[in-house]
Amino acid sequence: MGFFDGLWPARAAQFDSGNGTSSAVVLSKRNATVSLSKQGALSGNLRVNLSWRMRTSDIEGRSRQSGRLRRPLQLFQPEVVQAHTQGVVNVDLDLGCMYELTDGTKGVVQPLGNLLGDLNSPPYIRLSGDDRFGAPSGETVYVNLDQRDQFKRLLFFVYIYDRTPAFDRTHAKITLYPGNGPRIEIELDERAPQARSCAVFTMENVKGELIVRREVKFVYGFQSELDRLYGYGMQWGRGYKSRT
Repeated sequence: MGFFDGLWPARAAQFDSGNGTSSAVVLSKRNATVSLSKQGALSGNLRVNLSWRMRTSDIEGRSRQSGRLRRPLQLFQPEVVQAHTQGVVNVDLDLGCMYELTDGTKGVVQPLGNLLGDLNSPPYIRLSGDDRFGAPSGETVYVNLDQRDQFKRLLFFVYIYDRTPAFDRTHAKITLYPGNGPRIEIELDERAPQARSCAVFTMENVKGELIVRREVKFVYGFQSELDRLYGYGMQWGRGYKSRT
């Protein structure tokens, strides 16, 4: 269920998407692309979900696991995740999407600046909400594939908002749920301890065929650096979230 379903039940149908019960397609360096067109996923809403959980370092993880095997009741106790300085890691991962439409319009959909987009009018992309705590539901962007002819290219990215860089301590995954065919998974599994942003995947309209390509390119800056890397040519300024 999307964030807005509970607020406007009558609008829930517009966020319908595939249930992802079939086997997943995992994009990797070796197998980096998949065609939505060839699997018949060209209608309805593509659901793009970011989920993450914190993890300890490999050494600490092994020691904790071995300790928990000796003390089985600890399996039900949550782990305290610590940074290299032994301070508690506090990470807020955000999901965003830069877009370029066929009419030349460019922009971004992201929590920062409350740029949530619109599903039924340009850019035909909508962010469901901002998850600041790593909830199981994560953050979700919906793409209206009924308007696929309006898309030239999309860049989905993840960034750490105003917190300690800790991609190497965060197990994050992007999952695409098309209206038809298997779900598509992309793991942010490369170690980049000082990075603040990651270009996860692109979706391009190539002669009418929608191609998803894994990127997983970490950068040490924010959206403007991703923009320079992919040539969107937008103007960027410092943005802030409202306090909760």
